[in-house]
Amino acid sequence: MSTSKNSWLVPVAFINIYVIWGITFLAISFGLKGFPPFILSGFRFLAAGLLMIGWLLAKGEKANSLINWKKNAITGILILTGGTGLVAWGEQYVSASEAAIAIATGPFWFIAIDKKNWKYYFSDKFIPIGLIIGFVGLILFLNGSVSSAHHTATDGNLRITAFIVLALSSVAWVLGSLYSKKNPASHSTFMNIAQQLITAGVASFIIASFRQEWHGFSFSNVPVSAWVGVLFLVFFGSIVAYLSYIWLLSVKPAALVSTHTYINPIVTVFAGWIIAGQTINGSQLYGLSVILLGVLLTNVTKYFRLSKRSKVKIRRLKRFVNKTVRPYQPI
Repeated sequence: MSTSKNSWLVPVAFINIYVIWGITFLAISFGLKGFPPFILSGFRFLAAGLLMIGWLLAKGEKANSLINWKKNAITGILILTGGTGLVAWGEQYVSASEAAIAIATGPFWFIAIDKKNWKYYFSDKFIPIGLIIGFVGLILFLNGSVSSAHHTATDGNLRITAFIVLALSSVAWVLGSLYSKKNPASHSTFMNIAQQLITAGVASFIIASFRQEWHGFSFSNVPVSAWVGVLFLVFFGSIVAYLSYIWLLSVKPAALVSTHTYINPIVTVFAGWIIAGQTINGSQLYGLSVILLGVLLTNVTKYFRLSKRSKVKIRRLKRFVNKTVRPYQPI
């Protein structure tokens, strides 16, 4: 897919991962009202993957390369089972907003682990400055969130463990993203994602079995709100947004793509306010504004480059017009 001819897809894909994945944290909290965490993850991934691969096979696309299945399995298990599945487990003990904030260390892990692109990251002073400012904003945001939280009887040690697990989920997500970028499978993007979803779903169900999540679970006891959350996770979180994310990794630097971890908490809070009646205080709004400043600085060089290219194209167009369209001269 040519990014020059389809440049409009880039902002659309960023909007998808910014907005949809922000709402996904809230959808997970709804899904957990009826599903244990890894059954929830397995169901959403496997359902989305089977839908996609069924459509692709009906179109005549092949899926018989064991090498591609292996690459996609590694990517899917790291990003989806490890990254998203652990988020579902963590949201049993922390709020959706806290989970979104906890895994927002993604950009830092990208820079720390993506050694190949260190020269690029640190040659642009705005990227590390933007990441640091964004992290400060996240601390302010977390402080505002904790101070306003309606604390439950959840054990303090479980909450601490949940935050540690959420941090590990961020690392797993980064490792899977970098592996996907450096070891791309040769199938189409749709087929790669379908295979990643299927393997992640199977892996999640295996973990659910070891955790004995099936004992006492019944689909008949799942409330409507949980099913609504699952349907959102299947069609929007696991297909639309994940497709956008994997495609962006192939056309944009990983650290820039990872800025979704800064926007997702903002969307999660506002979605919680609108859908679930959660409140937003002044400290949270202040932290969000600092986060937005960090994201802006992270991308500022890209914006200047685009502006510079536009000016160059305009100058070239003017020279072309001046050469080809001669002024009228009377005979």
